[in-house]
Amino acid sequence: MYRQMVSNSKTPRLFFGSPYRRGEDPNPGGGSIEGIPHVPVHVWTGDRTRPNTENMGNFYSAARDPIFYVHHSNIDRMWSVWKTLGGRRADISDPDYLDASFLFYDEDARMVRVKVRDCLDPRKLGYEYQGVDIPWLNSRPTPRVSSVLRKLKKLGRANAADSPAQFPAKLDQVLKVMVKRPKKKRSKKEKDELEEVLVIEGIEVDRDSYVKFDVYINDEDDVVTTAENTEFAGSFVNVPHKHKNEKKIKTQLRLSISDIMEDLDAEDDEHVLVTLVPTNGGDVVTIGGIKIELDD
Repeated sequence: MYRQMVSNSKTPRLFFGSPYRRGEDPNPGGGSIEGIPHVPVHVWTGDRTRPNTENMGNFYSAARDPIFYVHHSNIDRMWSVWKTLGGRRADISDPDYLDASFLFYDEDARMVRVKVRDCLDPRKLGYEYQGVDIPWLNSRPTPRVSSVLRKLKKLGRANAADSPAQFPAKLDQVLKVMVKRPKKKRSKKEKDELEEVLVIEGIEVDRDSYVKFDVYINDEDDVVTTAENTEFAGSFVNVPHKHKNEKKIKTQLRLSISDIMEDLDAEDDEHVLVTLVPTNGGDVVTIGGIKIELDD
């Protein structure tokens, strides 16, 4: 949760996801808490004995389960918490977003149109979340491998960078790629202004399949890495969505690695070793490419 809510969500785009405007290709890429915990909880509470993992485990049937409303209220609560964490965390100010509207029926069964800008402050909607302890807030992951050992292995990584992986690549097994950084040894001011973002692009998956893969940075092979370690950068997750017309989703995953590079004592590295580990449905996943960019 620290990774999703703090280090990987320092900007609105990282938290909310990439913009989707009329006329553009759908599925531009979700935000940090879309990947975790939103989608995994859907799959976890779905019924694996049902044909399409109903109810929560499939898009069309999720709202049949009362836990759907508890779950989404908690995601809404995380949005409220996120806005209190400081830095560049703030609601999107783009008019295209603020003036987007949706139709609902009110308590008298009359159709009403509600704009996004009217829903940003829960107090104006008549509710406020209870203040509770947040144990993950100060649970910054720690490096698993010492910086000394990492420095000894840098030469091997640099040599490996001369043999880039071939894309598109099917994710039916663990994929390791050396990726060049746009700039090394950035100042604190530069880091405050621009996030170093790992972009896994051209992710193509079957729309109606449960897919999950984890992403690690400068991970070694000798010890199993978990989400408690700095090397874990995040996950991509797709909740099944039965749809008669579209069979494939093409999207991207964006993960901030600014804090990870600091924690791993890798600020002066020119390349980053990126490891993708499929945990479910990797045989229906294709990766279009991997790059690192600086983004505000």
